[in-house]
Amino acid sequence: MWRILLLATVLGVLAPASYADVVIDIGGRTVNVHVPASYHPLTPAAVVVLLHGYTSTGAIQESYMHFEPLADEKGFLYLHPDGTACGVDPFWNATDACCDFCGSSVDDVAFLSDLLDAVEAQFSVDPGKIYLIGHSNGGFMSYRMACEHADRIAAIASLAGATWSDPTRCSPSEPIHTLQIHGTLDDTIFYTGGSILGVPYPGALATVEAWATYNGCSLTPDTSSPNLDLEANLPGDETRVARYPAGCAVNGSAELWTIVAGSHVPALSSDFSREVVDYLLAHPKSATTVSVAALDDRRGLIVVIAAVGFAVALHSVRSKSRAAPSRVAEANARGRPIRRGER
Repeated sequence: MWRILLLATVLGVLAPASYADVVIDIGGRTVNVHVPASYHPLTPAAVVVLLHGYTSTGAIQESYMHFEPLADEKGFLYLHPDGTACGVDPFWNATDACCDFCGSSVDDVAFLSDLLDAVEAQFSVDPGKIYLIGHSNGGFMSYRMACEHADRIAAIASLAGATWSDPTRCSPSEPIHTLQIHGTLDDTIFYTGGSILGVPYPGALATVEAWATYNGCSLTPDTSSPNLDLEANLPGDETRVARYPAGCAVNGSAELWTIVAGSHVPALSSDFSREVVDYLLAHPKSATTVSVAALDDRRGLIVVIAAVGFAVALHSVRSKSRAAPSRVAEANARGRPIRRGER
């Protein structure tokens, strides 16, 4: 009976609990953390943060890109926060070109950094698997975070965004994987580059080559990968893939997916979100340590298992002690001395 009770105790500790979504408050800005059913504190999870475009919201962006079902399928923590409002239009204060048009100077780098800190404090997070994906203004913000927090972000993906026009404004502390996705007929953030209210931004190719340079990669792309089907209304596999893997430093690379004839808000195919998530999850940051929350959970488990082990050992000793007198009585009844090893 003892063994059955102890086994039940151990299994109760190891069995995954049910975790609900959690709302985090960062300076009055609330963010929902979607927790997949498979989440367990003993298995540090990846984190994916979706950043919306100018005038949009996190919820609207999710309804467009549909990453939440993939969070449930692949087991990552998922967030789609809102920027602050310029009038009634939510935005991210990303680069000089986009999109703090009201001059608020809100520090969205600090906000997103604090958000990641809060997630890591409440959940077991694999710090080598923190990813950002942004659309338009959210893409600009993803690059801003890559510039300033390459130490904690493994990879970013940008749809119709761009990096700083002035490369000296970006000084990533270490290599990071970057993916630019852009339609050639985008008439809002031009594929070849342009300006917003007179402030220039680089085109898709210039953005990717800037990040290839930051990462120490050769600027000769590998275009041997097959095309992708990312746009539902365009025939065939319309998206060309160009990778810059040669010579890159560890944890760094650059990639460009060009949606031929794609617009600023492409009609996303059923493959789009899966391709993006697969890209991100395939590019973790190596040589990282498990978050404090994960270690604390492991320590708690170790304590419980140690206590269970001690209880098993104690029960075994007591059982042997109780058994010894019965052997003495049996030997006395038979009128013979107790032999060595019978106690």
